[in-house]
Amino acid sequence: MRFDTKIAIVVRSDLADWQKLNVTAFLASGITAASDEILGEPYEDASDNRYLPLFREPVLCYAADAESLAKAHARALSRGLATAVYTDEMFSTDHDADNRAAVRAVEADKLTLAGLALYGPRNSVDRAAKGLKLHG
Repeated sequence: MRFDTKIAIVVRSDLADWQKLNVTAFLASGITAASDEILGEPYEDASDNRYLPLFREPVLCYAADAESLAKAHARALSRGLATAVYTDEMFSTDHDADNRAAVRAVEADKLTLAGLALYGPRNSVDRAAKGLKLHG
């Protein structure tokens, strides 16, 4: 099935593996707030155990250097896409309030991005992620 919307997560390629996983998890959690329709229905196994819903559509994961990540961020903002960010400063904080304060202290074009998540119309997300390589 082809969706009219797209979810993309972009992680800076020079991060340690644990950081890439951490950033991806945080960004995915943030993107769930983008739309009431982003999550599917809860899962249930044959033993009647219930599981939480997942995204209703695939998530494309990209790797980028710092410059390409900054360009994707600027393009996403200019297109009004639902965007989640993770900055380097957030690696040294202990909770959500400190994370928000770390982002709030820096202007958008000066953020030291570790990762970015995007959600919106397929074509707009594709344009924002133009030139990025899928994470491999």
